[in-house]
Amino acid sequence: MSSESVGGIFGAIVAAIVLAVAVVFGPIGQYGKPPKPVKVEPAAAPAVPAAPAPRGPVIKEVPNQ
Repeated sequence: MSSESVGGIFGAIVAAIVLAVAVVFGPIGQYGKPPKPVKVEPAAAPAVPAAPAPRGPVIKEVPNQ
């Protein structure tokens, strides 16, 4: 066997190993991986309206008769 054919075979083996590692560890989606757990939000308590801000004295004009 010539060195070119040995190099070609060795290169094909290395390329197959690199491709296999890329498939196993790469971001290919959910294929072959467990689904991510769904985050459940706790039910929010109903919003309580805030008390109105204190107001100053109300001055009403009284008609002069």
